[in-house]
Amino acid sequence: MEPVLFFLGSWWWIAPTAAGLGAVGYGAVTMPRRRARRLELDAARHDQYRAYQALQSARADVRAARADALSVKAARGGVPFAATPPEERRAIQAAKAAERAAAMHLRASRDRLKAVQVRFAQSGRSAPLPLEQLLARHDAIAARWLVYETDAGAALSFPQMLDARHPSTHAFLRAQHDAQRLRPATARAKMTAAQFVEYRDAVAAMEAAFDVAERDAQDTARRGVAGLRWNSPPPAVTPPTTAQPPTAQPTWPVPSRRAPTEDH
Repeated sequence: MEPVLFFLGSWWWIAPTAAGLGAVGYGAVTMPRRRARRLELDAARHDQYRAYQALQSARADVRAARADALSVKAARGGVPFAATPPEERRAIQAAKAAERAAAMHLRASRDRLKAVQVRFAQSGRSAPLPLEQLLARHDAIAARWLVYETDAGAALSFPQMLDARHPSTHAFLRAQHDAQRLRPATARAKMTAAQFVEYRDAVAAMEAAFDVAERDAQDTARRGVAGLRWNSPPPAVTPPTTAQPPTAQPTWPVPSRRAPTEDH
């Protein structure tokens, strides 16, 4: 019995330490996935914070515009009920419009945050990660663009999609470059909320630019086909021949026949 008590007295700390190490190991394994699952939620909170800052800045711009208008009125004599000068009035109206837009963006960001919170609470452990879904969107746009580079029929039908000199195609190529520059190496890459928002906005801009370029190319091709039909001369049609009056047949001299005479 004494050896057992001696062993327990000497090595009693092994069990708590092992439990602690196991908890740390489990946390180290599961923490990256929990952080990855919360990435969209953190990004929505980041959007709300940016929208709140934009609203505060817009309100400050309104106050500054009003102060500028008062300064101009004071410099012109300080008449209390004088009308606001046109330039200052336009500046105040523009600042108020920016304030209203910022307030709407803040309201939209709050609604988006609530939706993301509900989706995060309902999503299970097996649900795709937000970064995986974003990478899938990026790959889908790249696949749509690859059709025009690999399919000869699509390239011939819509050559504008391969012409970087066209404004809409150039805008898409620039958006594609920005999205590719911000793309993480893997779906499990560690990203901050700000980095996720920047990449998400770049993918959305790339998708919108591709839709515009594709629609523009289709419209150009449709107008070109219509122009070819309009400008091409109609097929030669032989006018129907009208009945011509018969020409007079040449009259050849016909020898006259004399009636036979009876000899008397």
